[in-house]
Amino acid sequence: QVQFVESGGGLAQPGGSLRLTCVGSGFIFSEYSMNWYRQAPGKERELVSSMTGRNELTFMADSVKGRFTVSRDNAENTMYLQMRNLKSEDTAVYYCKTAYSGPDFNSWGQGTQVTVSS
Repeated sequence: QVQFVESGGGLAQPGGSLRLTCVGSGFIFSEYSMNWYRQAPGKERELVSSMTGRNELTFMADSVKGRFTVSRDNAENTMYLQMRNLKSEDTAVYYCKTAYSGPDFNSWGQGTQVTVSS
């Protein structure tokens, strides 16, 4: 069963940092592009970043460029989102998922809440 488990969220002050972790299971992690998404209160879920199985960054949202960094450790089936210089508008629930959304890959994890506030 394909699963995604996000962790590492919390409360941060503006200008602060957090590192999110995503663990995927039930599939060959290294063979799939992985995405980070976020959903702010009252807004639709948006794509934050996308990275191929070969650690090639193919997308980073303009709103986080220069502040967020994505990396993955395929040996550990893990992807990271290092967030720096956090802003209040980064407040959201963050999710990870494969870029592929075919059969068996449609479910979402529980997400991890990031709140940026002084």
